[in-house]
Amino acid sequence: MSDFDLKNLGEGTFSLSGKMTFQTAGQILRVSENMFEEHTRIELDLNGVTDTDSAGLALMLEWITWANHTVREIRFVGTPAKIDAIAKTTEVDDLLRRGERWAGFIEAPN
Repeated sequence: MSDFDLKNLGEGTFSLSGKMTFQTAGQILRVSENMFEEHTRIELDLNGVTDTDSAGLALMLEWITWANHTVREIRFVGTPAKIDAIAKTTEVDDLLRRGERWAGFIEAPN
């Protein structure tokens, strides 16, 4: 049994549950590469993450870098509080939103 579960929910939406740690980050990245490849917009729900550390933050930053280099958009939902705290402490919290280019393209209601 794996320490994480990355599920494809369809239409570029994914969910990650379990551990996002030094132990699992490399495996998660390898699994996600194939799953994310066919999508230009990716939404990743992290509400199911039960344990994380700085490797989880590094993984998220890797996904953002990949998205930016391959002209994709990525958005995280339910980012664990521990990731937010590490990002703020290391002053990379703004980088967690770099992949969210679509936020600027939402049309205002008439």
